Amino acid sequence: MLKLTLRPGEFIDIGENVRVIFSGGSANNIHLLVDAPKEVNIARSSAGKKKEQPEQSARTYYREKGISEEAQREIVSILMREKKRNAVNEKPWRQMRKSVS
Repeated sequence: MLKLTLRPGEFIDIGENVRVIFSGGSANNIHLLVDAPKEVNIARSSAGKKKEQPEQSARTYYREKGISEEAQREIVSILMREKKRNAVNEKPWRQMRKSVS
């Protein structure tokens, strides 16, 4: 198991298609934004709680309501900011590679 410490706006990538963004938190809650293809099922569970459901229904995924427009705008804002930051950070590396060759 991997344990990470993230600040709001930071993210982790899982594979090539899934990004989990930490958007903050309060008290005993954290807020995560998950950017994944529609084909990927994402199930939410609570650690430490007993499962009272039959095993079959525990594997069944029920799509939750869509996120609000405000949350969608926040996700787009974070992703665009990270994309710009990554683009700026990549340019010096490309120049260094050319000068070393």
